[in-house]
Amino acid sequence: MSATVHNEHGHDHGHDDHGDGHAHGTFKSYMVGFVLSVILTAIPFWLVMEGVLADANATALTIMGFAVVQIVVHMVFFLHMTPKAEEGWNMMALIFTLIVVVIILAGSLWVMYHLNTNMMPGVHDMNRM
Repeated sequence: MSATVHNEHGHDHGHDDHGDGHAHGTFKSYMVGFVLSVILTAIPFWLVMEGVLADANATALTIMGFAVVQIVVHMVFFLHMTPKAEEGWNMMALIFTLIVVVIILAGSLWVMYHLNTNMMPGVHDMNRM
């Protein structure tokens, strides 16, 4: 009796053959991702703890930049989201999600700004007096 299990479509399940079309990382790629993640965490921590940048806004923008780079590192090295993975459908789903999130965030900020401006017009005029 074979240890390989076949389903009704003839695909093998229960084996360690990685020829299933899914991207799998190597130990080296996981270690590269881990080292990059540690570095991308340590640098912003050092920036804040040592007060390297005098301007708080510059520090916040720098940390956000490192966060974006770290998201990309995690997606590539740990989630294996590359244009080649699953024939590009993962990447298409990610791009669609990012577009929807940007639309929702931009629309929400736009609505809140205009509500603040238009709902209480007298408050802004009284502060000038």
